[in-house]
Amino acid sequence: MIRKINRTFLSIASPRRSSPRGSLLPLGRVVPLLLSLLLLLAALPAATAERAYRHLVILGDPHIPGQYLDTKEQVIRTVNSWPDVDMVVAVGDLCEDLGTVGEYETVKHFFGRLKKPFLPIPGNHDVVYRDELNVKGRRIRGDDAAREEKRRRFREAFGQRADYHSRKMDGYLLVFLAPERPEHLAEMSYRQVAWLRSELKKHRRLPTIVFFHAPLRGTLPDYNFRVNTPNYIAQPADRIHEVLMENPQVFLWVSGHTHTVPFRDGFASPINTYGKRVTNIHNPDLNRARIWTNSLYLFPDRVVVRTYDHGKGAWLTEFERIIRPECLGEAERRRN
Repeated sequence: MIRKINRTFLSIASPRRSSPRGSLLPLGRVVPLLLSLLLLLAALPAATAERAYRHLVILGDPHIPGQYLDTKEQVIRTVNSWPDVDMVVAVGDLCEDLGTVGEYETVKHFFGRLKKPFLPIPGNHDVVYRDELNVKGRRIRGDDAAREEKRRRFREAFGQRADYHSRKMDGYLLVFLAPERPEHLAEMSYRQVAWLRSELKKHRRLPTIVFFHAPLRGTLPDYNFRVNTPNYIAQPADRIHEVLMENPQVFLWVSGHTHTVPFRDGFASPINTYGKRVTNIHNPDLNRARIWTNSLYLFPDRVVVRTYDHGKGAWLTEFERIIRPECLGEAERRRN
């Protein structure tokens, strides 16, 4: 059960200079009020410290501006209203289509309204395509120079120094990856896979959550003609498999790309488990009239996954999951 933390905000009005002397509170009442105020202020840090989890909000493919922009803006307002959010992660395809300069400006303006720490990763619509369509009106995958330019735009838009990176959060390792190669829509370079292997080797005792645009192979049923095909899984699939099997501390893979919504078979299902060890969390896109988002609550010994229906304004308890890493205890993890 997730505990809700109530935060207290104190507002102290300044006395008006024109107030008559007779309106001032007598000293006998002022002293108890001041003591009460000091007690409240002293209690605030303790109340915050009681929160035994970190809250990550996951945004599936936003495709800004796309369709239903007003609905997307309401999602941002809702997330801003949640007092316990530690980070918002968008799992790629922030841009609507090609990742042009104009699209990136629109995306930056949109997420400028977000008042929480924001750490997006790129998707194919952000970094894979050239700025122009071909004569048939179809997207063209960019060459090395074009893709590097798109990755530069992404880094500059969100103040990131590298295409892929990691950070620690309260005993967990969070790894953020990026598509680089053009052979598939969501394919890492071999150099990035080597970096991932090295990063995991250095933190073998930390439960690890990986964020990448595409899901792991076979973690959804074939509910349409794209799911589980080469362009719609994390690539290079065989090398990723080797790395994951070498590193049992990886227990969550968080993805978008497939636009998998809660009413689809496999949204929250045993089929989401990869290699009997890694749970793939599939996230719905935002480019629709009814929007859902997942939240990850990182406790010392478990991650609670909850799904919020922004249309209903309610958490969907039927999709709540508790996932425990097969790793070390809290005290031992925090020493690493």
